[in-house]
Amino acid sequence: STGRTTGGVHKALADIHAAHPLDTSKMTAFPLDEVTGVSPEFPGSCYYMILHEVVIPLGIPLEHFVYLPTRSDNFPEDCKAFVGALAARGGIDLMVLGLGENGHLGFNQPGTPFGQSAWHSWMMPELEQRLRRESGTGPDVRMGGVTLGILEIMQSRKIVMAANGAHKAAMVKAMLTGPVSEAVPASILQLHPDCEVILDPAAAAEL
Repeated sequence: STGRTTGGVHKALADIHAAHPLDTSKMTAFPLDEVTGVSPEFPGSCYYMILHEVVIPLGIPLEHFVYLPTRSDNFPEDCKAFVGALAARGGIDLMVLGLGENGHLGFNQPGTPFGQSAWHSWMMPELEQRLRRESGTGPDVRMGGVTLGILEIMQSRKIVMAANGAHKAAMVKAMLTGPVSEAVPASILQLHPDCEVILDPAAAAEL
């Protein structure tokens, strides 16, 4: 996934690779989700961030970079094709997630069914306003997010969830100690058999 939290994870991975190179020739990178209604070359698109934070620094072959579109006439079919590409490569070995401020996973916002497969969702109004401003996207263009669903996330063999900052502390507590509820999508991770959570002291303050 992309964002301020996982951007730090990506940088650490790139630094490790630079110091201790590993063979990435058979690795395939799949962004978790994508902003819709913008150009893929917009620096705020998931395509752009994963390309420049992960694929290029780690030397992953570009033909092994599989991503969702930012613009389409048929997002449901694009989502099906994306899930099919994952399945054709044996499924997700490692999913790296960042905790959303409202507990979302990708663009699976509060209220998303736990059985939801990949789909075209909506984004938080504050994020939409910022991305419209930064990308110059007019009000006539529908913005949202295509994302792997909670179903595919939970099928990952290994999950690493990262969160930092005091503003995430209450949601970290809800994710790890509260009831498993669709009102807090990230709470479903309590049921995953191999999920590692990495927090800084501020994000862990309420535990």
